[in-house]
Amino acid sequence: QVQLVESGGGLVQTGGSLRLSCAASGRTFSRYTTGWFRQAPGQEREFVAAMSWIGSGGDYADSVKGRFTISRDDAQKTMYLQMNSLKPEDTAVYYCAARSGTVVAMTSSGYGYWGQGTQVTVSS
Repeated sequence: QVQLVESGGGLVQTGGSLRLSCAASGRTFSRYTTGWFRQAPGQEREFVAAMSWIGSGGDYADSVKGRFTISRDDAQKTMYLQMNSLKPEDTAVYYCAARSGTVVAMTSSGYGYWGQGTQVTVSS
């Protein structure tokens, strides 16, 4: 079992940066593949980034590639999403998620554990 709690969301201007954090509880966090998703009003939840616990680097949605970076600190049981060059279209509720195993999933159905979400608003 893993419990996830996000933090770090807020209001930022276009071109600004934010770093989201996701604190996990559970003894086996280091063996979970982790990801970030987002959901804008009236839209489906979409994949943003994910990272396997075997440390093979991150996978990213095309819309955020080159601007966002996913990372994790297993000793602190925390994962991060560094978001740079933010755009108004990045405005959404951001969720962290976790799944057992090494395979990265890019659909929300592939994850069994979710945080409560944190709002990110990018003003133009």
